[in-house]
Amino acid sequence: MTHAIIDIGSNSMRLTVYQVENHTFKILFKEKIMAGLAGFVENGYLTQAGIYRARDALQEFGNVLSLLDLRDRVHVLATASLRNIRNTRETVEFLTRQTGFSIDVISGKEEAVYGYRGAMYQFAVSEGAFLDIGGASTEITIFRDGQVQTAESCPVGSLLLYKNCVKKILPGSGSRKRIEEMIAGAIPQELLSRLPSHAQLICMGGTCRAVGKLARKLNLMDSEIPSLSLSQLDKVGQLLLGEEKLAADTILQVDPVRIHTIVPGYLVLSHIAHALKPEQLLISDYGVREGYLAEKVL
Repeated sequence: MTHAIIDIGSNSMRLTVYQVENHTFKILFKEKIMAGLAGFVENGYLTQAGIYRARDALQEFGNVLSLLDLRDRVHVLATASLRNIRNTRETVEFLTRQTGFSIDVISGKEEAVYGYRGAMYQFAVSEGAFLDIGGASTEITIFRDGQVQTAESCPVGSLLLYKNCVKKILPGSGSRKRIEEMIAGAIPQELLSRLPSHAQLICMGGTCRAVGKLARKLNLMDSEIPSLSLSQLDKVGQLLLGEEKLAADTILQVDPVRIHTIVPGYLVLSHIAHALKPEQLLISDYGVREGYLAEKVL
């Protein structure tokens, strides 16, 4: 049986089509639209332009699903993109009227748990921490013996940091200081103190995948094993936070759509990784969509 998931994120909106058999799945098709919804939030409200941007992306996905005859087997979820705005109900109602999609706005804790469950399809890790850096929120899940101990969502993400702290494309020293202050204020120290020291950190989201691409570009990560040491992560940071022209040229070669968000996202990743001091960072291709699929379909 074929099923589809649409994920309305704060930075990107994604459509993924899965072939599901028994309790397993494989990805058949993926499409991404960089909607940048977090950039359309003003005074806590998603603007009309942002709502129309989401509507247009959903309609585009709907056309694809109609061609694939999957309109009746699609699940649409929204994370911080619609959860953390003041006009959530009005926005969801408008999008449903315009597109015919029923939208499930999941809580921050649900997002963290779904992300963890999705990552576990790729990695057999019994203890550690799971990190999902999105456009407007960051989810942290702590697990032991294969069970979730803590799952929390922090109101800080790569696109939100860029919008609030950066004046140009790449942040300068002043912008980086503002970003670091915002990260420290959004991620409670008490939460970081619960992280299991020297465990494994499983990372997902566009920022983490882009960091992985940069690590491969720098010959720091094996193409078959998506893992980094803390020192290797720091070497990626030396590039991103070093000479601006070299950083920009390299990002444009590797992941150009993240030219403005990768440095803020990297600083979130570095902040948490240095608090945890993991044995290794594992970069997951799976996350909240696959966890949602497991919960709602499998």
